[in-house]
Order: sequence, then C-alpha cells, then structure tokens
Amino acid sequence: MQEYLSIRPEVAEALQANRAVVALESTIISHGMPYPRNVETARTVERTVRAAGAVPATVAILDGRIRIGLDDEDLERLATGPEVMKVSRRDLPVALATGADGATTVAATMICAKLAGIAVFVTGGIGGVHRGAETSFDVSADLEELARTDVAVVCAGAKAILDLPKTLEYLETRGVPVLGFGTDELPAFYTPGSGLPVVRRCDTPEEVARILRAKWQLGLRGGVVIGNPIPAAAALDAAAIDAAIAEAQAEAASRGVRGKEVTPFLLSRLEALTEGRSLEANVALVAHNARVGARIAVAYAALHTAAPPLPRPPRLRPG
Repeated sequence: MQEYLSIRPEVAEALQANRAVVALESTIISHGMPYPRNVETARTVERTVRAAGAVPATVAILDGRIRIGLDDEDLERLATGPEVMKVSRRDLPVALATGADGATTVAATMICAKLAGIAVFVTGGIGGVHRGAETSFDVSADLEELARTDVAVVCAGAKAILDLPKTLEYLETRGVPVLGFGTDELPAFYTPGSGLPVVRRCDTPEEVARILRAKWQLGLRGGVVIGNPIPAAAALDAAAIDAAIAEAQAEAASRGVRGKEVTPFLLSRLEALTEGRSLEANVALVAHNARVGARIAVAYAALHTAAPPLPRPPRLRPG
C-alpha cells in the first residue's frame, strides 16, 4: 500500500491518536463548481470541519498516488487543472498507473477513506439511480460502494437530478441504512424533504455514532447514508427546481450527453437556469454537512477511546 497511499502527517497523527478525521471528496472542486468558487468552497469546508473539532482530509489522486489530506497548492491544482480525471472505482488503477491528476467521486473517496482508516466522509449529495434508468441502466457506482465499503456518508440526500424513490429502493435492497439527521424524510438536496421515509431519525451525533459502531462490530459490511437536510434559509422552491431539472435533462438528452458527463452538465445548466441559486444552495449544504459530519466523527472517535475503532487505521507511515 505504501506504493500508492500518501497520508498527510496531520491526518496520520490524528488517526494514530484516535482523534476525529473527516474525509472530503474532490470532484466538487474539479467538476462540481466553477473557479474560484470551487477552491473557496473547499477551503471553507475544511475550516468548518476544524471548527467542529475534527481534522479534514480531502482526497484526490496526484502524481500517481492516493493523497489523503491536501494543502492549498494541491487544492488550486485540482481547481484549475485543465485535465483532471473524474475518478470512480473503475478509474482508480488507471489514474494511479498513469500518474494522472484525479478528483475522487463518492465511490472512490469511500475506497480511499477505508484504506486510510477514516470512518466518516462528508459530501454534497450521493449519486444514485438516474431518471430513465429502466432503459439507460444508468446507476451510479456510489450505490454499490455503499453496499460494500465500511464508511459513513453524510450528505444532503441523493442529488435532486436523480430518481429518488428508485435510489432509496436500491439502497434498501443492498442493506444500506439510510438515517435522517433531524428529519424523518430523505433530504432532496436542494430541498429539505422528499416525502420518502428514512430508516431511522437521529437527533444527535452520538446516536449516529452508536449505530455505526453496532453495524460494523456485527460484521455487517457496507456504509451508512446520513441524510442531513439543507438549511431552510438556503433551500430552493421545490416546483421551481423540478422544472429546471426537467429542462436541463431535456437539453442533455438532445445533446447526447451520457455517462460520467451527465451530472456535471446538469449541475452547470441548473446554475444557469436558476441564475446561480442552485450553486449558492450547493455551497450552503456542503458546509452544513461538514459541520454535522465533523460532530459525528468526534462522537464516533469518543466511543473508541476504550475500545479499538472499527474500521481501524492501517499501520502506515505519514506520506
């Protein structure tokens, strides 16, 4: 593993001391927002995690290595690089072997977090079952990763451009608990609720941490989705965002946009169609998720002061 994995010294020291660490993805930097808002948001999210008592560990592929924890220069490189690869599970070996710069998706970030021994990961929204998947078979690799990799994912639900009922059904079939943090419903990214029930409402980070510990101590493999609703002040009107999504998807279909290019295209079009309101909502919900995720990481670390954490960090030298 030493050949491929570099852990920033601050992160490695926190893991060895059983202090709270929060993994952060990098596709939001390279493919989710325009410059310079992308790098500004990344720095804000890292500061938010620190303010809540945890150590941030933004994940990316740089110079043929998995990097767990980035500095300002690395963030700028991801934010401005002209050919940063979007890396999911299937792309990891290609990016590492070819020395490509890569921004990790939810799936790839989960894999890398697990390799480093990080139990809590914060993102904006997970991928899921795309609308029209009954004919396109377009289902995000994020869902399969949630079924197999022991990392908790704090998010504002699945991205609103997806088929949320089918996404929830898929997660249920694969045995992935979907918890609502302070809510009884699956959040719908830009709006607080979807009308779809979660498995359990949790009102404290400590309750979430106990569920994570129980799941993994039982040997029940896979992640947990923790749905954290967007703050009410930043939420968008449900009817307006649904109309904008429908228009953006029609444009994507007419232009033949497919595969991993669909989500960045739709997010870009939504920003234009909502006159920037969708971007502002995205920034607000990611920061909110970071705050909640850090609190959960702190609670989870506290549970393991007397017992070894699950998953345990491997014996790796700082890189």
